[in-house]
Amino acid sequence: MKIAFYGSSLLSSYWNGAATYYRGLLRDLAGRGHSVTFYEPDAYDRQQHRDIDPPDYAEVRVYPATIEAMRAVVAEAAAADVVVKASGVGIFDDELLEGVIAASRPEAIRIFWDVDAPATLAELGANPGHALHRAMPALDLVLTYGGGPPVIAAYEGFGARRCVPIYNALDPDTHHPVPADPRFAADLAFLGNRLPDREARVETFFLDAAARLPGRSFLIGGNGWESKPMPDNVRHLGHVYTREHNAFNATPLAVLNIARDSMAAVGYSPATRVFEAAGAGACLVTDAWVGLDLFLEDGAEVLVARDGRDVADHLAALTPARAREIGEAARRRITCEHTYAHRGAEVDVILRDEAAAKRERSAA
Repeated sequence: MKIAFYGSSLLSSYWNGAATYYRGLLRDLAGRGHSVTFYEPDAYDRQQHRDIDPPDYAEVRVYPATIEAMRAVVAEAAAADVVVKASGVGIFDDELLEGVIAASRPEAIRIFWDVDAPATLAELGANPGHALHRAMPALDLVLTYGGGPPVIAAYEGFGARRCVPIYNALDPDTHHPVPADPRFAADLAFLGNRLPDREARVETFFLDAAARLPGRSFLIGGNGWESKPMPDNVRHLGHVYTREHNAFNATPLAVLNIARDSMAAVGYSPATRVFEAAGAGACLVTDAWVGLDLFLEDGAEVLVARDGRDVADHLAALTPARAREIGEAARRRITCEHTYAHRGAEVDVILRDEAAAKRERSAA
């Protein structure tokens, strides 16, 4: 099928946590015979911070951040068999959604792909005039980055014909064990941008743990932390390019995952970092959230913490041998059950089933 995908960015992970997700899924779908065109705006300095070249598995169309350019790429939806509008493009989101629905052919599969379902659902609940409310009757599918049963029920309550979570996963060709890199040496490392609904949890799980263990070394990577007061044993790196993520995950004794407030509240929302870290064989410490056991087993494949004290206790008791054991177990589990080949196969079946269902509805 010919897929037109309107998203934030495939080429850059700069202020764009969905990049790894898009890359893994679209690469696999292309391998299954689908033809993908990805449309991304030249916005938020992402094109100045590209971390991959245009890939061979998708044609990438970068368009100027103007209403005229947006309308021109929206018109190309008319040639696609599958039209996807992702959440969080960042500019002209409402116009893109309404535009691609209007431009697509009646027989095309129309999808809203939500990479931040808790935030979108909160907006839908607060704003009866939200563009997605108007678009919902025309959508064939809502696919989500995660969220499990609570998100499915919420979307169906808002009128979605069908909602299916497509979870993050591992691309083992991209994220895998590598030799340690002295730049990322630390006892505990955390990678994530500074966002309003994450900052308090970073204080609770990361900075509090650092304060409790002044003799241990902590490392934080991501945008926006430059002005944040931190304990003296915390080192800040700034943006870490995806090509450096393997070394960032493989070098420290352990790495920390911290869900954003909304993701933790909903549950069933493993971040890309969980799978990247597992793929590199890292010993992962994570905050607790409902649904984690679908992906990793507490105590055997991951260490779960309720607060900074738990993180500090885990780190204080962790030996290099124990860290390797946990990291290797996580890598085995994720590689066997949670790769983008698994996710791509799921999406491929969904698309083919939906195409058949649309043909049946039009013939009736």
